[in-house]
Amino acid sequence: MQTIITTLSAWMLPVLVTSILIIGFARRVPIYNTFVDGAKGGFGTAIRLIPHLVAMMVAVSVFRASGAMDYLIAALKPVLHVLHIPPEVAPMGLLRPISGVGSLALMTDIFKGQGPDSWLGQLASTMQAASDTTLYIITVYFGSVGIRNIRYALKVGLLADFISVLASVLAVYWLMGPMPGA
Repeated sequence: MQTIITTLSAWMLPVLVTSILIIGFARRVPIYNTFVDGAKGGFGTAIRLIPHLVAMMVAVSVFRASGAMDYLIAALKPVLHVLHIPPEVAPMGLLRPISGVGSLALMTDIFKGQGPDSWLGQLASTMQAASDTTLYIITVYFGSVGIRNIRYALKVGLLADFISVLASVLAVYWLMGPMPGA
């Protein structure tokens, strides 16, 4: 069975691309010109997004490098205790809506310190999978189409990220039991 899955996954992309080319040829679509026009449009979109991406990356870097994350976690410890969120994974829950790479780095640190199969490792993995980079998504997608009023989308996105953190703790607690030593 594993051999079949491996073979199918290896051939899926070439078959898809070939199918698109055959269908385009059959419908007499100028395939190369259509591709070039799409690439030109994509390049323009990338140019429009660069200022938004640079602003987001600078903000994340300043937040992490300034030590503000450590102060924020220290201030939130009573709330984290009530919500049963271990302080070791709280930075990941806070950083995930801002930076996927930053939260992935924190998850990797948890894996190195605790192990990927540990309770905290499972929680970090679940949090990484259950949430998304809300601010990045709003920056990129809203910026690419020129949407300026992000108020409601931002509120709903951050609420969904908060709920995903709580749901992750609940799911890992339900599947693995309470955190050892807690």
